[in-house]
Amino acid sequence: MSKPKCSEDDFIGLWRRLGGAAAVARELGCSERAVHERRRAVEKRRGIKLVTSVGKPISVGEVPQAANDDPPAQIGLDPEVKALKAQLAAIQRDSVDAEFVKRRIVKLTESVVEVPNWLSRRRDVPGELGVPTLFASDWHWAEVVDPRQINGVNEYNLAIAHKRAQKLIERTAHLLRRCLVGAKYPGIVFALGGDMVSGDIHEELQATNELEIMPTVVDLIGVLAWCIRELADEFGKVFVPCVSGNHGRNTKKIRAKGRNFTSFDWLTYVMLAKLFEGDSRVTFLIPDGPDAAWRVYGHRYLLTHGDQFRGGDGMIGALGPIIRGDHKKRSRSSQIDQGYDVLLLGHWHQLIQQQRLIVNGSLKGYDEYANANNFGFERARQALWITHPDHGITISMPVNVDDDRERTGADDWVSWPKAG
Repeated sequence: MSKPKCSEDDFIGLWRRLGGAAAVARELGCSERAVHERRRAVEKRRGIKLVTSVGKPISVGEVPQAANDDPPAQIGLDPEVKALKAQLAAIQRDSVDAEFVKRRIVKLTESVVEVPNWLSRRRDVPGELGVPTLFASDWHWAEVVDPRQINGVNEYNLAIAHKRAQKLIERTAHLLRRCLVGAKYPGIVFALGGDMVSGDIHEELQATNELEIMPTVVDLIGVLAWCIRELADEFGKVFVPCVSGNHGRNTKKIRAKGRNFTSFDWLTYVMLAKLFEGDSRVTFLIPDGPDAAWRVYGHRYLLTHGDQFRGGDGMIGALGPIIRGDHKKRSRSSQIDQGYDVLLLGHWHQLIQQQRLIVNGSLKGYDEYANANNFGFERARQALWITHPDHGITISMPVNVDDDRERTGADDWVSWPKAG
C-alpha cells in the first residue's frame, strides 16, 4: 500500500476525528504501518503527541488547565495511568500469539473450532460400524535412513515417504471398504500426532536431511493436503486433530511456554487449515497447547506427542515411562474435569494398543538410532481403529506402509509343523 497522501494539517484533523491508526489507514487507503510512520514524523516536527482517542492532540510538556475545584486525579493524565497505557500498547503491538497468526496473518476466519456433530451424534444406520480413526505421526519428512547402516531392513527418503503416504491412504480405504464389505461410516478422524518433519534439532540431521526445513514443510503440506482430500472423497467428512512434536521445533530445547509457536508442525497444520477453509467436509482442531481432546460418541480421546514421557530401560523398554506418564496425565486431567478414556501418543515409533492407551508406529520405520540402541525391529506402520457408539474401540487394524514381506507357508490359510 502507498504512503498517506495528505497535508500534515489534514492528517492531524483525520487523527482527531477518527481516533487511531486503523481508521486513518482505511480512510487514506494505506497501511497502518505507513500511518504510524507519518504520525511519528508529525509529532516530531510539530512537538505534539497524537493519542489514540478522539480529541485534541496534547503538546509535549503541556498540562491541561483545570478549574480550581477539579480533583487532582482529573488534571491531565496521571503519570502511572499513562505508564500503564503505554505498557499495554507495547504488549498489544509486540504480541504475536497463536490467535494473531491464525486470524491476522493466515487469515483464518475461525480459530476456535467446535467438534463436528457427526462425531457425537448417534445414528441408527444399518451397516454403520462406527467412526474410524487413522493415526498419522512421526513421518520425519526429509529424513534419510541408509539401508547399508541397518543391515538392509529399511530405507527412507523423500521418494519413499511419498509412496508410503499414498499407501497409507489407499490401504486404509482398502481395509475399511474391501475387508469390511458393506460397512458404512459417518466420516473419519485423521489424527496428526507430531514429528511430521525431521527438523534440524541435531547436528547429524542437519548434515543428512534431504531438504532444508522450509522446502520440507512446503512438500509436506502438499502431501497432507492430498491425503485429506482423498479421505474426504472416500468417507465424506474428515476431522483433523493436531499436536506438535519435538522434532519440528526451531529452538535448541523444547519449550514449555509457546511450544507450538516455535514448531514447524504447528505451522504446517495452520496452513492446511487455511487451505481447507472453504471445504465444509473438513474440520481442524489445532490447540495452542501440547494436547488435543475430543469425543467420539462420548468416548473421550486425548492426543499428545509423547516426548514428555521419559525414562525406561533395556528390559521394560518404552512401556514403563509411557504408563507412568499416562497415570500422571490422567491424574492431572481428572483434577481439572478434563478426564479421558484413551490416550493417544506417538514419539516412540512402536505400535502399542491397549484398552486405555494407543502408541503409534511411524511412517519412517526402523532407523540408525534404533539399530544402534538395539531396539526391537518395528515395521513402518500407523494405527487404525473403529470407535463404536456402544462398545468403544471394537476393531483395530494397523496399516503397514513398507514393502510386504513374504513368509514361509503364506499360501496356506493355516499350517502347523508335521511330524516326519
